[in-house]
Amino acid sequence: MDLRFTDEEVAFRHEVRAFFAEALPGDIRRKAELGQRISKEEMLRWVRILYDKGWATPSWAPEWGGTGWDAIKQYIFKEELHMAPAPEPISFNMNMIGPTLIAFGSEQQKRHFLPRIARMDYWFCQGFSEPGAGSDLASLRTTGVRDGDHYVLEGQKLWTSTAHHADWCFVLARTDPAAKKQQGISYLLMDMKTPGITIRPIVTIDGHHETNEMFLDKVRVPVANLVGEENKGWDYAKYLLGHERSGIARVGVSKMRVRRARQLAAQVMSRGEPLIEDERFRERVAEIEVELKALEITQMRLIAEIGRRHDGKPDPKSSILKMKGSQLQQASAELLLEVAGYSALEFDADFVSGLHSEVDGDDWAMAIAPNHFWARHVSIVGGSNEIQRNILAKTILGL
Repeated sequence: MDLRFTDEEVAFRHEVRAFFAEALPGDIRRKAELGQRISKEEMLRWVRILYDKGWATPSWAPEWGGTGWDAIKQYIFKEELHMAPAPEPISFNMNMIGPTLIAFGSEQQKRHFLPRIARMDYWFCQGFSEPGAGSDLASLRTTGVRDGDHYVLEGQKLWTSTAHHADWCFVLARTDPAAKKQQGISYLLMDMKTPGITIRPIVTIDGHHETNEMFLDKVRVPVANLVGEENKGWDYAKYLLGHERSGIARVGVSKMRVRRARQLAAQVMSRGEPLIEDERFRERVAEIEVELKALEITQMRLIAEIGRRHDGKPDPKSSILKMKGSQLQQASAELLLEVAGYSALEFDADFVSGLHSEVDGDDWAMAIAPNHFWARHVSIVGGSNEIQRNILAKTILGL
């Protein structure tokens, strides 16, 4: 297998890198470098720069605003985005609800929602997980009872990221309680301004408000907002999660962190010399880099395999990327924590949340511990790594 990029792909990488260097606003770049959270206003500003360039939704079909790039170019684009570093457009919009509507939505839904999703005139959140139904998503208990031209939703959603920013939510509800748990679930588009929705913030260990509890009390969702067929939502959710996992390795994120760890380790002194000269530290860096290269090759092989199939279906082997990618994101975050040392013991939640960005002395370390803590969740989101092992055991090994 030839693992080299073609001349065209190398030229494309240079084009993307140059665009990010020129077009990414300096204040947003600086916050991304420091590991601070990007505000809603900053995210919208950046996504609309990408939208004007035609690069906001690279994985979408060209007739709905996609770039027409093949899987290799999409991979290069995302890697350069992460390494710039630039904020990644909200996955709920670009990688989840957009592709799901393209595949299963009605023509009216596509015409109305897709342009607004791409430009983020509509910010979507994901109403899947519930208390007792996270990785075991089919155990969800939120109900959707048909009442004329509406479904009436009752229940609770948990860990609903960015619900406090969102205009819309794609939500799963049980519309046939008599069916088996993987059946009888429908996929609905819910306007977040609808009466009966209550959002309660969850501030996580990194000091940031990213995720929420969401309570649904007699929330009326028009039947016109049903995606696909009633009681087929489980199939659509699996399709969505397959798309989410295919890009979840985030090799570029880990590469960027290792690069930053090297840069900072050249400045931090340990036993009278720069930390970068410490043999044990250098071994740890090399270990992560070797594993990153192996993960990158695995992702290239999977991309090539999917390209040969031409059926457009997510490959269950993407679970490998999710598992190893999350482990390396955690390892690279821990490497930065090792560089920061005692300087990372205290942090200012306002600094982490991006409410101020002045850097003085060791302030560069203030977001490193929170990002290390935040990285612990990546082995859970998108289906926990334990669930991914079950998927691989069943679909690949036939156990």
